Amino acid sequence: MLFKDILGQDHIKNHLTQSVDNGRIPHAQLFVGPEGCGTLPMAIAYAQYILCKNSGGENNTGNESCNIKFKNLSHPDLHFAFPVTTTGSVKSHPVSSLFLTEWRQLLKEQPYGNLFDWYKVLGVENKQGQIGVDEAQDIVKALSLKAYEGGYKVMIIWMAEKMNAAAANKLLKLIEEPPSKTIFILIAEEEQNILNTIRSRCQILHFPVLSENVVKTALMQTYDLNESEAQKIAHQANGNYNKACDLVYHDSEDSQFEDWFVMWVRSAFKAKGNKAAIHDIITWSEDIAKNGREIQKQFLHFCMDFFRQALLLNYGATDLVYLEPKTGFKLEKFAPFVHNGNILDIYDALQDAIYHIERNGNSKIILTDLSIKLTRLLHAKQS
Repeated sequence: MLFKDILGQDHIKNHLTQSVDNGRIPHAQLFVGPEGCGTLPMAIAYAQYILCKNSGGENNTGNESCNIKFKNLSHPDLHFAFPVTTTGSVKSHPVSSLFLTEWRQLLKEQPYGNLFDWYKVLGVENKQGQIGVDEAQDIVKALSLKAYEGGYKVMIIWMAEKMNAAAANKLLKLIEEPPSKTIFILIAEEEQNILNTIRSRCQILHFPVLSENVVKTALMQTYDLNESEAQKIAHQANGNYNKACDLVYHDSEDSQFEDWFVMWVRSAFKAKGNKAAIHDIITWSEDIAKNGREIQKQFLHFCMDFFRQALLLNYGATDLVYLEPKTGFKLEKFAPFVHNGNILDIYDALQDAIYHIERNGNSKIILTDLSIKLTRLLHAKQS
């Protein structure tokens, strides 16, 4: 993967390539950045720069046969670990090595893809994946062997926050003192969800969201959009190139999420002293609970974003408002109901719901409880 094909992040590209050129490669690094900012493509390009002995800041100067192997992601000294779960073909003890064909398909088609895109490739949208102790054992085994080509070995662990405690504890010593010429690159969206003992052993590199101009230019080049259309999509994507691509294809989950959100807040508004509306809220909670937990969590994150946009609009920060509802829902009419008197409580309620859903709580009860809280919070007075 060429660095020039990775969108933006020029300062990070320069930092990584210069560290290799100067022979100062940290043995464990943690790339932290929001969805769609390019952490995974950057990690692969960085691994290629190291393994293929490239120089001059680009992956086209070193070992030619090595660079060709990276085009197919088939280099024997490049290892991947990522969240997996049981599928129709893998009934037990799922590990990343059993899904490399699907993984390469994702990287070829959606290098900026998110966790849900990965689950769609696996056909397990209704399940939650993890990096478990079986995976950790595979990592230890793979890295205990000598490098096939006599140089470095690189282990990329994508969505490292999905590593459970048993796996993390098993890898602690290896990450702290890896074999000679062994490099760990952990990638995460939520740094706080990684065990402190793992985090403290890594050099952390934070990736910012992509600029609107970078996303716009990429959309114009990749999809042959005119400038005004690309500008509109880039604004809505808010620095997330994966979301921008979904919007081009009209494949974003946001349309469905927006329908659910509008139905939810309208029912919550009506529910105060209205028994019929309470029934609507319970029905809504049951309908959402029929979806997989990963979809439920994605939806609740969407709700947090919607409330944040309403708050910004309410306080006049219109330059930061990128949300454009497609359902006819008027954000400017909703905004006055989101203010300093309720936003923190709304956020806490949504965070609690995500926490309990992630830990396999009863979704119907969690969502119903969240909805009842919302009926009170939306009618709270501004302080």
